[in-house]
Amino acid sequence: MRGERPVAVPKAPGGGAAGWSARHPWWVLMTAVGLGALLAFAALGTPDRLSNGGYIAHGTEATRAESVLAQRFDAGIPDLVLHARADGPVTAPEAAAAGREFVRQVARRPGVRQVLSYWTLGDTRLLSEDGHAALVAVDLQGDEHATARRAATLVPRLTGPHGPLRVTATGPAWVMAQATELSRQELVRAELIGVPLAALVLLFAFGSATAALLPALVGGLAVAGTFAVLRLLTAVLPVSAFASNITTALGFGLAVDYGLFVVTRYREELAAGGDPARAVIRTMRTAGRTVSYSAATVVVCLSALLLFPLGFLRSLALAGVSVVVLAAATTALVLPALLSVLGTRVDRGDVFAPLRRTRRPTVASPWHRAARAATARPVLAGGCAALFLATLALPFAHVRFGVADERVLPERAESRSTALTVERDFHLPWNRTLTVLLPDVDAVDQERELDAYARRVSALPTVDQVSTGLGTYDDGRLAKGPDAGALAHITQGATWLAVTGSGPPGQDERLVEELRALPSPGPHLVGGRPARVLDTKNAVFATLPTAAAVVVGGVLLLVLLFTGSVLIPVKAVLMGALSLTASFGVMVHVFQDGHLRGLLGDFTVTGELETSMPVLVFGAAFALSMDYELFLVSRIQEEYRATGDHRGAVVTGVARTGKMITTASLIFAVALLPLVTSEITLLKLIGWGLASAVLVDATVVRGVLVPAFMRLTGHANWWAPRPLAALHRRLGTDRWQEPPPRPAGVPPARHLTGEGRQYEAAGRAPGEGPP
Repeated sequence: MRGERPVAVPKAPGGGAAGWSARHPWWVLMTAVGLGALLAFAALGTPDRLSNGGYIAHGTEATRAESVLAQRFDAGIPDLVLHARADGPVTAPEAAAAGREFVRQVARRPGVRQVLSYWTLGDTRLLSEDGHAALVAVDLQGDEHATARRAATLVPRLTGPHGPLRVTATGPAWVMAQATELSRQELVRAELIGVPLAALVLLFAFGSATAALLPALVGGLAVAGTFAVLRLLTAVLPVSAFASNITTALGFGLAVDYGLFVVTRYREELAAGGDPARAVIRTMRTAGRTVSYSAATVVVCLSALLLFPLGFLRSLALAGVSVVVLAAATTALVLPALLSVLGTRVDRGDVFAPLRRTRRPTVASPWHRAARAATARPVLAGGCAALFLATLALPFAHVRFGVADERVLPERAESRSTALTVERDFHLPWNRTLTVLLPDVDAVDQERELDAYARRVSALPTVDQVSTGLGTYDDGRLAKGPDAGALAHITQGATWLAVTGSGPPGQDERLVEELRALPSPGPHLVGGRPARVLDTKNAVFATLPTAAAVVVGGVLLLVLLFTGSVLIPVKAVLMGALSLTASFGVMVHVFQDGHLRGLLGDFTVTGELETSMPVLVFGAAFALSMDYELFLVSRIQEEYRATGDHRGAVVTGVARTGKMITTASLIFAVALLPLVTSEITLLKLIGWGLASAVLVDATVVRGVLVPAFMRLTGHANWWAPRPLAALHRRLGTDRWQEPPPRPAGVPPARHLTGEGRQYEAAGRAPGEGPP
C-alpha cells in the first residue's frame, strides 16, 4: 500500500550487520544509492586504462635472453611488423624511395626504439617471394602493456597508402591493441544482451517482477563496484582488458545467485506464515550464513590464481576477488534493507499468478522426482551420472597447451589477416625464430669455437638454417658468408645466433630443449617465441600442485566449518573435480579438436588450448561448484536437524533448492552468452568452459550424483571425530542458524553434527542407515 512503512525488525540475537541493516533500512538504502553513484563515477574511463597481454611468464630463461638481446644488441622479437606492398616490385626506384622515406617517418615517431627494413638492410628475408612486398620491423619502448598502448595510437597513422605503397600491420603489440578494442565492444554487447536476458530468467523463476528486481539490483551494485576497483588497480599494475568482460559475467552471476538464494528463502519464510520482521532475520541467519561461506570459498579458489606467474591470471584474480566480496557485502547489507522496506509486497507484479492457480498442487516438482529416483536406486543413478561425466572428460586425455597469439582474433582483424599474408609470402618466420645468446663468447677472438658450435646447431635434424656474425649455416656447413645484417649478431664480448626450425610449428618446443641441452663454447640462453611458450607452460605446470593444494585445503576447511562433517567436504572436492574434468574434456573437444564450430560461430582451431585458460576456468568453475554445494547441503542439513530422516532430508533439500540452483546456473550461463558468441577465441573459450561447467554441475551433479552419494553414505555424512566436533562447537559457527520448527509428532533429534553431535532419530542407533 502507498505510504506503508517498513516492517519493524526485532533486535534478535545474532542478527549482526544484516539485522542492523534491516532495522535501519532507509539509512542503508540512501547510503547504497550514494555509494553506487560514487562508484559509477569512479569507474568512468576504466576500459580506456585496461590493456592486454600477460600470457607469458616472466623471469624465465627465454625472457632473460630477450632482455639481454634488447640491451646489448637492440634485437629481439619485433613489437610491430609492417607489411608494405606495391603494384610492382618494391625494388623499383619509385617504390624503393617511398620505402626509405616511410622507414624514416616511422623512426621519427615518438616511442619508436628501432626500425629495420629491407630497404635499409638489404636482407632478402624481408622481401616477399614475388618481390612486390617488403617488411618493416619496429621495436617500441616499454613493456608489453606500454607497447600495446603505443601501437593503438601509432598504427592507424602508419597504415594505409604511402605513395605507391599500401601498408598494413601485425605483431604482438598490434594484436594486443586490437584484442583490447574488441573486448570493449564485447563488453557493450554483454550489457545490451546479457542483462535483459538474465532479467527475463529471473522473472520467469520468481514470477514477481519485484522479487526478480532484487537480485538484479545486487548484481548491478557489485559490477559497478568492481569497475571502480579495476580503475584503482590500473594505477598500480597492468590489468587485462578481458578482466572487464570476465568479472562482469562472474560478478553479476554470483551476485544474482546470492540475491536469488536470499529472496527465495525470504519468500518461503513468508509462505510458512512468518511475519516479515522475523522472516528477514531468519533468512539472513540461514541463507545469509550460506552466502558468507560461499563467498569465502570463491575467494579462496580465485586467490589461488595469484600464485601463477602470469599477469593475465593475477589481474583476473584480483578483479574476481573484488567482485565476490562486493557481491557478498551487498547481499548482507543492502538486501535485508530492501526486504525490510518491501515486507509482504515482495510478490507484487506476479505475472504468472493465473497459471499457478490452475496448476495441480499435488504434482511433485521435477527435482523432487529426480531426487526420489536417485535415492531409491543410488548405485544405478550415481553410476550412470559418473559414467556420463567420465565420457565427457575423455578428450582431456589428449590435451595440448599453447600460448595466445594473433589466431585468437577473427580473420577480419588487420593484425590477423596481415600475419597470414606474411606467413604465406615470406621466408622469414619472425614468430618462430629462436635466438641462442652467447653472452661470454667474442666472435672475433673465439671465431673457431663459434664456427664449430654453429655447425653443430645447423646439423640438428630439426634445424633449417642458422644465422650468425660469421655467416649462414645449413646442414652442418657454412652455406653463405656474412652479409649486411651479420654485424647485428656481434658486440664486444658477446654474440648470438638466429635459429630457424625445419619441422612443423609443433616441433619448435622440442628444438628449444635440444638447443638448451647442446654444449656451447660458454653459457648460453635460448629465447624466441617458442622458448617463451615452453617456459610459460613449464612455469604454470610447476605452480599447479601448490595452487591445487591451496584450493583443496581451503575448501575442505571451509566446508568442514560450515557443516561440521568430515565426509561432506571430501565428497564436495571429489565431485567438483569430476565435474570440472568433464568440462575440460568438452573444451578440448570443441576448441582443440574443432567440433561444434557451426554452433558456436567460426573460430580458428589451433590444435591446442591456451595454457592459462583451464587454470582460470578451474578457479572460477570450482568456486561456483562449491557455491551450489553449500546451497544444497545447508538445506539438507537443516531438514535433517528438523526430522532426523536422512533420505527424506536429502529429497526435500534437493527439491527445495533444485529450482533455485537451476535458475542460478541458467542466469550465469546467460551472463556468459556474450562471451560464448564473442569473436575473440579466448573469451569464447572462457564463456563456453564456464557455462558448460555450471550447467553440468547444477543438473547432473547436484540433481543426481549428490543425492545418490548421500543416500549411500547415510548418517556417516554427518559424522565428525569428537575433537573436530568440539572445535566446530567452540568456534560457534552455528550461532546464526535457527533450526526450523519441528513438525508435530516428530521426536526431538539428538547428536547433531553441526553442534558436535550426530542426529539420531528416535528408535535408531547412530550407526544405522536411513529409513
